[in-house]
Amino acid sequence: MTQMEEAKKGNTTPQMEEVARAEDYKIKNIMKRVAQGRIVIPSNPIHNPIPCGIGEGLSTKINANVGSSPKLEDPELEVKKSLVAIQYGADTIMDLSTGPKLAKIRKKILEEVDIPIGTVPIYEAGVKAAEKNGSIVDMDEDDIFNTIEKQAKDGVDFMTVHSGITLDTVEKLERSNRILGMVSRGGVFLATWIKHNKMENPLYSNYEYLLEIAHEYDVTLSLGDGLRPGCLADASDTPQLQELIILGELVEKAREANVQCMVEGPGHVPIDQIPANMKIQKTLCKGAPFYVLGPIVTDMAPGYDHISAAIGGAIAAYYGADFICYVTPAEHLTIPGIREVKEGVIASKIAAQAADSAKRMERAWNMELEMARARRDFNWERQFELAFDHEKPRKYRMQCPVEEEDMCSMCGEYCALRLFKRQ
Repeated sequence: MTQMEEAKKGNTTPQMEEVARAEDYKIKNIMKRVAQGRIVIPSNPIHNPIPCGIGEGLSTKINANVGSSPKLEDPELEVKKSLVAIQYGADTIMDLSTGPKLAKIRKKILEEVDIPIGTVPIYEAGVKAAEKNGSIVDMDEDDIFNTIEKQAKDGVDFMTVHSGITLDTVEKLERSNRILGMVSRGGVFLATWIKHNKMENPLYSNYEYLLEIAHEYDVTLSLGDGLRPGCLADASDTPQLQELIILGELVEKAREANVQCMVEGPGHVPIDQIPANMKIQKTLCKGAPFYVLGPIVTDMAPGYDHISAAIGGAIAAYYGADFICYVTPAEHLTIPGIREVKEGVIASKIAAQAADSAKRMERAWNMELEMARARRDFNWERQFELAFDHEKPRKYRMQCPVEEEDMCSMCGEYCALRLFKRQ
């Protein structure tokens, strides 16, 4: 049985118990919200990762994307990226590989990584169809569903599926005045297929079959936002909201089938629109966990998009987002390396901590108090231990060492804390 099925029967699972322990949360509340679909625990029994709860009342979680492209493919590097992401605080990993060795990379990550792993199966279905037949549009329904089942059998814990893209929404998108059209790679794979074949999206028309596969392997569905805005000017427009309405309907069908699901959210949103976006999703999707990419709050920062996304992520998480997909400094420019993965995770950790402490979540607030005391006491080592990046602050401290422990080279003997304490 799935986690949701067990919860509906009033049964707790080891995964629910571990989430309750990790979050210092009552197990009855975890079980109740898993049953309602307001908390998900992505955990394919084949992979059996360290349990991670995502949703209402829990700490904000962070996902880190890794994966190859046809231009750069190194399975060992993708595993290293995954492990670095975990080291700096990622709660889940998504493998977005599109290179020829994508299946090998996925299996290697599943072997080496003990936290939940996500994928976008349409990537593999499209890539394999292009290799075999010459074009993405030549994949058929069997290619799509066979790929989903194969990845489920590999042990994938959660999958992004763009079930909200339909014939109707693609036609309306083409008539819209969007600047960037469709920026979701998986969404474009399906929209191109729909337009070429003049057929309905199989992930929508055969959604019940998708639910059967997800139920069999207890794969959590992440209902993808194929019509998410790709720039601030396109945010909160009709295509985005039309897809969200469809996703809300699909959430209810998943819950009826005892399949865990969450909903993915917008990528580029002006700050003033973020609270409304969170409220609309939570209303239309009946409290389903919300998984946001950023959101990026200005398009003017190539090379610094992790900062723009951290600003948006903090606001989004404060107003209801449950799960932040990190953005790296390489976003929109190149495939990220290990350094970019580290910086992306830390930026998202800052966003999550800012939101959780503002919501006065006990663990986050206690961390703030502990850091404040360490600064008050000039306990440098404790500050470094508590910091999201343990090495960087230590290096800064040592750049210009001072003999006295109760100061740094910024203020020296005129340190405000030092002067105040000595009065």
